[in-house]
Amino acid sequence: MISKRELSLKMREYHRYLGFFLAGIMAVYSISGIVLIFRDSDFLKIKTIETKTIAANLSTTEIAKPLGLRNLKVDKEENGTYYFKGGNYNSKTGEAEYTKAELPSILKNMTNFHKAKSGDPLFFMNIFFGASLLFFVISSFYMFLPKTSIFRKGMYFAAAGIVLTVILLFV
Repeated sequence: MISKRELSLKMREYHRYLGFFLAGIMAVYSISGIVLIFRDSDFLKIKTIETKTIAANLSTTEIAKPLGLRNLKVDKEENGTYYFKGGNYNSKTGEAEYTKAELPSILKNMTNFHKAKSGDPLFFMNIFFGASLLFFVISSFYMFLPKTSIFRKGMYFAAAGIVLTVILLFV
């Protein structure tokens, strides 16, 4: 049977090498997580003017989907032209001109990786990464022997972190 000391040393070793192995993906997740916080703004986004011809005579509620614009709200209508934030749509010709704001390619790929769903080809990588983070949580409690002062101080910080997490979950 493995002793507590040997288990602690093994957990430290696994923690260390898994941490080195996942350093790149942790950087991707941290950067994309920060960028996703600002997804409702134009922070870091590149604006381009798009011109697109869609079906004519669409109602104000029907023009958002073919343009790929969420939360489109028509501000005014004038002579068959609908004006909305960042663009317009001519209901007679079907021509729309609007400003589109997108993240640069690398940041877009990072955020798409961060938001992966079960239907995405690499979803198993997200599961592996999530499981690895859970291992980091558990293995961090094996980094120091329970009788040491560092471990006791760590328990205070862990308790404070858990309390903060519970508070944030219910706010």
